[in-house]
Amino acid sequence: MRLARAAGERILAAAGRGGFAVHFKEPRPGASAHSNPVSDVDRDVERFIRTELAAEYPAHAVIGEELGASGGGEVVWAVDPVDGTTNFVNGLPLFASSIGVLHRGTPLAGAIWCACTHALRPGVYHARRGGPLCFDGAPLERLCAGPWRGLATEPGSMRELGREWDLRALGSATLEFAFTAAGLLRLAYLARPSLWDAAAGVVLVHAAGCAARRLEAGRWIPLESFTGELERWCRPVLIGDEEVLRAAVELLSPEKTLARGTAAE
Repeated sequence: MRLARAAGERILAAAGRGGFAVHFKEPRPGASAHSNPVSDVDRDVERFIRTELAAEYPAHAVIGEELGASGGGEVVWAVDPVDGTTNFVNGLPLFASSIGVLHRGTPLAGAIWCACTHALRPGVYHARRGGPLCFDGAPLERLCAGPWRGLATEPGSMRELGREWDLRALGSATLEFAFTAAGLLRLAYLARPSLWDAAAGVVLVHAAGCAARRLEAGRWIPLESFTGELERWCRPVLIGDEEVLRAAVELLSPEKTLARGTAAE
């Protein structure tokens, strides 16, 4: 929690000062130019996190969105310094900073600082494997569903979910994990999250009593650990409580989901 909060404070300070530079990474297939921004703040925050981790855990590996992989060993820190950069550079307060730690691919702990939370202020959602969901150091009970259609997020390719839930697109995968854990969202469909998007969020979702599933070989299976080349990990993911996930899986064709997710790479 401490490191995520420090990252968030740096992000807010930079936003308040303004004047940061914005660059553009290679656009995703089918996307227009200038559609994949990265700011100096993204890179500065990731360098800060890496420096702190190197001082405390020099033998651990780090995989970050902006600066790639470094180090080796069984313990890996997955870092997304600013998730929702497009929102951030446009001044929309829907962005987050995510830090997760894994052992042999299994997430052990995660913390996500969010610019806006259920408390209508910045804060950190955090949890450790087997422990409760917490917010700013105190246990947090997941918000119960109301007697109305709840919210689900999806990136615009799975409108079938609109039969059951009101759909939103937040522009930040880590926010979707945090908000689903907190109960602000009943369900989130993430087309192709990377390790740094999901490592911390999976811990939060499980701590809240919810579940995560990934699409593998045409089947939605539990997402309990990350396998393969972690730096390149990328799968369609569904998160929510078990009842909601069962309903979502019935609405989604795995073949169509896989095809759409692959086309979005």
